[in-house]
Amino acid sequence: MSDKKKAIIFIICSAFFFALMNMFVRMSGDLPSVQKSFFRNFVAFFFALIILIRSKEGFAFDKKNLPVFIARAGFGTLGILCNFYAVDHLLLSDASILNKLSPFFAIVCSYFILKEKIKPVQAAAVAIAFCGALLVVKPGFSVAGALIPSLIGVAGGFCAGIAYTYVRVLGQRGERGPFIVLFFSAFSCIVTLPFLIFDFHPMSAAQVITLLLAGLSAAGGQFTITAAYTHAPAREVSVFDYTQIVFAAGLGFFFFGQIPDLWSILGYIIISGVAVAMFLYNILPGKR
Repeated sequence: MSDKKKAIIFIICSAFFFALMNMFVRMSGDLPSVQKSFFRNFVAFFFALIILIRSKEGFAFDKKNLPVFIARAGFGTLGILCNFYAVDHLLLSDASILNKLSPFFAIVCSYFILKEKIKPVQAAAVAIAFCGALLVVKPGFSVAGALIPSLIGVAGGFCAGIAYTYVRVLGQRGERGPFIVLFFSAFSCIVTLPFLIFDFHPMSAAQVITLLLAGLSAAGGQFTITAAYTHAPAREVSVFDYTQIVFAAGLGFFFFGQIPDLWSILGYIIISGVAVAMFLYNILPGKR
């Protein structure tokens, strides 16, 4: 099997794991997003810790990159909190597609952070993707109570886009993926721990198990997507990450009886379609 085929399998597995994570987060019930975030990152922290302990480099990193690590972790934490809030208050597929705006936000953020020029094709992709997002958010004719969670979902995608841009900065500076995951997970746990202590909501055994499963699913998603990008460039396989929308819609239907409306489905098609178009554009000769 070629590296590209392996990468495609890995990234589809990652999409499934992240859809599972959202399902377990929703299934865990009426708990604060901060509490859910803590458990999600607590599990990922130990996965990354084990990998680093077994590695030759250990926990080494360039201390000059500490501000970038903190920025990545801070925006990543905000992104997770917003995403979990959206998952709790929207259809799984709606919350997932709004979170998948992050690559388009990353294009904009790269202009300000990395000073990378935005090509006309990229600018058009961002504009069209936001038009698709409006169909999901439905401002002005939204279902009562869904507008605020939708906007928070968009904010989550924005924060994730900034976080991914800083991941790119760290990658360019030679920092290792497992340590980036470890720092982010540890930072998120430390930041959310005070809220967990002073506003802890008692959990049943079923809720604890469900959140641990969410954490395991998140860890599976993080490491399979890392494996995907070690086998093939992002431009060749990243589009397959949008299969998460299909998985989320299926899980939402079978476990929660959720059915997206026509406006949301049209928004999914537009955003995913733009992603496919960008994928095809990026693999054209001369675009590598």
